[in-house]
Amino acid sequence: YHGKLGTQGERTGRVRRIAREIGQRLGGAALAAAADRAALLAKADLLTDMVGEFPELQGVMGGYYARHDGETEAIAFAIEDHYRPRFAGDELPRNPAGVAVALADKLETLAGLFGIGQLPTGDKDPFALRRHALGVIRMLVERGLPLSVPELVAVAFRAFPDGHGQAQAEVLHFMHERLTGYLREQGFSAQEVDAVVALRPDSWAELPQRLAAVRAFASLPEAEALAAANKRVGNILRKSDEVPDTGAQAALFAEPAERALAEAIGDAGAAADRAFEAGDYAASLQALAALKSPVDAFFDAVMVNADDPALRRNRLALLNGLHRAMNRVADLSRLAS
Repeated sequence: YHGKLGTQGERTGRVRRIAREIGQRLGGAALAAAADRAALLAKADLLTDMVGEFPELQGVMGGYYARHDGETEAIAFAIEDHYRPRFAGDELPRNPAGVAVALADKLETLAGLFGIGQLPTGDKDPFALRRHALGVIRMLVERGLPLSVPELVAVAFRAFPDGHGQAQAEVLHFMHERLTGYLREQGFSAQEVDAVVALRPDSWAELPQRLAAVRAFASLPEAEALAAANKRVGNILRKSDEVPDTGAQAALFAEPAERALAEAIGDAGAAADRAFEAGDYAASLQALAALKSPVDAFFDAVMVNADDPALRRNRLALLNGLHRAMNRVADLSRLAS
């Protein structure tokens, strides 16, 4: 492990704390208790001569010892599986307690080593942190776990004593880099992955559904024009320092195209929001296709940066509403060629 991070006993205490929190979030008190018990026993076999002579049996022997000592089969499986996935393509833990302890073990390692500045460099990764991050990603995505990744990282750092380096942002960046590569390996294009990951969603459980929705949207005839318009809107909003937080006021519309776009945003945006809340990301994006004509007409007929400050701010507010409506599932501007 690493001398700056204390003993295996202290490490076990940290893994237990993280595993309990994960278990509580995934299955309440019963799973938290099972995860805590498995985490307490997970490293015990490291002290045995068997694992000392055959390190590849770590975890496996722990499961045998647990059964021999009367632990439940669920606890034995969790102990056996808490190193999984150990390599690319390896199986994931078989039960919820195993998932909780495996996540906790990997997150504790990432938080511990990043906190003392032991980051991978180039092709050097002596503590296999890339593998640990990929294991976390696979469990979150492939098991569809409804967990917030920033919260998980924060839980991992809270398990360490005061004075431990706070490197949450660095760990999240590292995991996002691994996430992008993992999703590309699942067959999604760089543009599709970039569009979804750019929003930095807290939960990664529904990333496959979002990616599939983006792919379906990209095949629509309106997609290219809407992606380009989204990029244009984003650029306008970024360059302005007077974008109102409130919505556009209908009383300030001076052109028919403004009113038409506002009505289209209301109708298509409501349909997109309903589908989004229902988890139907494909339908949410497809509802936005109705915006193509009113968006095109708006940019043909309306000068956003009007001389009148009230008109200008109202038009920026309208575009801000359009931008929010279009970018709930993914950042569609990333699909622009």
